[in-house]
Amino acid sequence: MKEFIHSILELLSQLGYLGIALGLMIEVIPSEIVLSYGGYLISTGKINFLGALIAGVIGGTLAQIFLYWLGVYGGRPVLDKYGKFLFIKKSHLDASEQWFDKYGTGVIFSARFVPVIRHAISIPAGIAKMPLSTFTLYTIAAMIPWTVLFLLLGMELGDHWKDIKEYSQPFLLPIIILAAISVTIYLFYNSKK
Repeated sequence: MKEFIHSILELLSQLGYLGIALGLMIEVIPSEIVLSYGGYLISTGKINFLGALIAGVIGGTLAQIFLYWLGVYGGRPVLDKYGKFLFIKKSHLDASEQWFDKYGTGVIFSARFVPVIRHAISIPAGIAKMPLSTFTLYTIAAMIPWTVLFLLLGMELGDHWKDIKEYSQPFLLPIIILAAISVTIYLFYNSKK
């Protein structure tokens, strides 16, 4: 599997910024790995930070808009049947639907930082016909800090970018806690309306 991932990353690196965007759009490799590899490419001077940031945000957002449209036009029955081809498990859909039903549209931002729910949350947003403009705004707002974090970690790690899972753990827990606090504040604010 590591050989497969490495060969895909090599191919994506030849495409530069487009490779980062495609890597995030296709979602064959976790975004943390694609972005940390992008950070490594920045550290070698092959690409620059701003271009990688823009490519990461665009690629990550387009991937989520695709899942949103699947929710709008296919709904749960299509995703139950074909989700496995998109690496979306039924349990991921169940969890993301519960989050969306419980927390509403604001969860689109905060769920981007929670493992398992992060990718599948776009589908219930589509099923619920959440306005695309709101969905896109929340998604972009979440993709910016996510992209910056992993690009910076990849730059810092340099040749050791492959160890991103180990090195990112101390950063992910505070992000998940911040996401939970954001959801709580959002719920509190909306309960006052």
